[in-house]
Amino acid sequence: MHDLSNGYDAISKLYLQARGSIGTAVVRAWAESFPREATVMDMGCGTGIPVTKILLEAGLKVYAVDASPNMVAMVRTHFPDVHVAVEAAEQSVFFNRSFDGIIAIGLIFLLAEESQQVLISKMGKALLPGGKLLFTAPLEKVEWTDVMTGNLSRSLGAEAYRKLMLDAGLPDVEEFEDEGGNHYFSGARSTI
Repeated sequence: MHDLSNGYDAISKLYLQARGSIGTAVVRAWAESFPREATVMDMGCGTGIPVTKILLEAGLKVYAVDASPNMVAMVRTHFPDVHVAVEAAEQSVFFNRSFDGIIAIGLIFLLAEESQQVLISKMGKALLPGGKLLFTAPLEKVEWTDVMTGNLSRSLGAEAYRKLMLDAGLPDVEEFEDEGGNHYFSGARSTI
């Protein structure tokens, strides 16, 4: 049976211990750019700490998705009011909804190239006009072995991500890095 969590279900406790605070200022600033009660989706939410927690602290209504049953159990324990589903991100039942924002920190590059393409398209289409997307992926086109799971990770590279975002209705892509050197792609759905 294929592990939809890309190895993270087996290491969920280690992940919780290892996940630091790098990038939390970026997530907090993004979350605070929305009005209170805006609806956002946390794709690849892991344990919910720190991203889901930050979204809730900003007064947002949060939906969350992770393919790891162990990690989703932790989300349900820490944040019982969050709508959370155990499923592969690109197959989420939540894509039948519309969102003010979608965030995917540390997820995209864990997926196969075709799954990344599908997910970015679905995220763009699930955004309301003016809705915002934020995700992380390395700037360069590169493959590497994930140190925690031993699984292959891959970045499609900035040029490919910009094109995928444009094709998904996100014309104005911004890029920046956090204090740990993580590369972010940010865009907003056209309002027309």
